[in-house]
Amino acid sequence: MTDTALSPELDATLREIFDRRDRANMQPTIDEFLAVLERHPGNAWVLYEVGGSYDTAGEEQTALGYYERAMAAGLAGDALRRCLLQYGSTLRILGRLDDSMAALDRARAEYPDSASVRLFHALGLHASGRSDAAVGSLLAFAADEVRTPDVLRYEAALRGNAAYLLGLDEVRPRS
Repeated sequence: MTDTALSPELDATLREIFDRRDRANMQPTIDEFLAVLERHPGNAWVLYEVGGSYDTAGEEQTALGYYERAMAAGLAGDALRRCLLQYGSTLRILGRLDDSMAALDRARAEYPDSASVRLFHALGLHASGRSDAAVGSLLAFAADEVRTPDVLRYEAALRGNAAYLLGLDEVRPRS
């Protein structure tokens, strides 16, 4: 059974647990999210939060299963954006670079305006040995998002260099 509903009460409960978390000691947070999951089995939002708490605790392999279950349960919207980003990042940490890039490519395609997705996508490119694409992506991000007079002065150069580097990546054979 899948459940994508997030009532105001459940949303408040999840936010309260998240806000109380101690990144140095995630077990109480994990335990609280698991207790909520017992009351809402199969709920996509709760599965995602459980995965995120395991991920923060450094238990990436356990987190993957919860992220996968959350997506299979119909996670959508901003929670799906965050889940895809975290899932891709976790896969990267575990050395599953092709799977990581598949998740991050999906996130980039579905949420092209997300700054965090763009940044983690660049990190994934770098981890995959695609440094030209990683730097090109970061230069494009800076040209799009850093709106200071100093950066704006060089916006055209940043965009030109980004396009050049991304073009190099497109013509390089991948192993």
